[in-house]
Amino acid sequence: MNLSYLRLPLLLSMVVLTSGCNTTAKTDRIAVVKPPPVPVNNGYRPTTYSGGFPKPAAIDPAVEFWRKIYAVWHRSEVVFHDDRNLDVIYEVMTLPGYVADSLTAQQKDMVSQRREFWKGQLSSLENKVRYGAALSPADKHILAKIEAAGKAPQHFINGASERVRPQRGTRERFKRGLEISGRYDLQFRKIFRDAGLPEDLAYLPHVESSFQVNAKSTAGAVGLWQFTKVAAQTFMPGHESVEHRSDPYIAANGAARYLSYAYSKLGDWPSAITSYNHGIGGMKRAQNNVGKDFNRIVDQYDGPAFGFASRNYYAQFLAARDIAMNPEHYFKEGIYYEQPEAPAQYLAAQ
Repeated sequence: MNLSYLRLPLLLSMVVLTSGCNTTAKTDRIAVVKPPPVPVNNGYRPTTYSGGFPKPAAIDPAVEFWRKIYAVWHRSEVVFHDDRNLDVIYEVMTLPGYVADSLTAQQKDMVSQRREFWKGQLSSLENKVRYGAALSPADKHILAKIEAAGKAPQHFINGASERVRPQRGTRERFKRGLEISGRYDLQFRKIFRDAGLPEDLAYLPHVESSFQVNAKSTAGAVGLWQFTKVAAQTFMPGHESVEHRSDPYIAANGAARYLSYAYSKLGDWPSAITSYNHGIGGMKRAQNNVGKDFNRIVDQYDGPAFGFASRNYYAQFLAARDIAMNPEHYFKEGIYYEQPEAPAQYLAAQ
């Protein structure tokens, strides 16, 4: 979470996973594909904020990209893509040997070298297109990828070498997050439902932490919901300590308070959810600069710190939600969800 109006810079992609977070005995799990349905209090649901979670056609390519990152490409695979047009993919490279959650120095060097290779290829191609020079078969292959994504090559290729970005697949980590989510899903949904918010906000930890309780960021955010100290003091009144930020249920209540406030200030869920990464003040500046249309914000806004992570945060949420709602489509081998925690454990945490 990043509240820019409180000057809290949190970065989406800098979560550090501890080595012990993936060890849960299979005896604590249930072999089902989906968690049990969420009970609704005798059929009654509190009024929720309107608007839902729209998926503008303009961000379809980004949502599809993140679905593949989460559920298709493995951690040993590195995707080299255009950071503005996520449907333009130059290569999916498979790292040799064993690949852990964190890359070794040698593996990082391999990724860096391959990125430099693609930067060189695209820079050369840009010059050839500009001066009408003869194209090699490799050049034509790149142009074919660009055209297949519906882009005009002569316009697209300008600056393409500076937009090359590597992204590792996270299929293993996302699947483990699904398994862990079985422990919390019922109570997280209840927290958001009781707050009058859409229940599907319970999927947000897939983007923030992959449901790793011990997740930490370089900006000082911790836990499933990635709260900083100042954010905890603002949205977790009475629970300001570092230890309480790691409590999944106390932090979920804090996230509900934050998202309710963000929605009231920004007026729609795409912007409110993006503010969890970019801050309410940052998203307010974006709206003031280019208007409230979320497509325009993603496509045109170029404000401070509104980079790749912020532009893609809402698309990541939609992708994670799609997968979590239909896990059998993406993980045909099945998901071993952990047992839901008893309500008494949740009540004790209040």
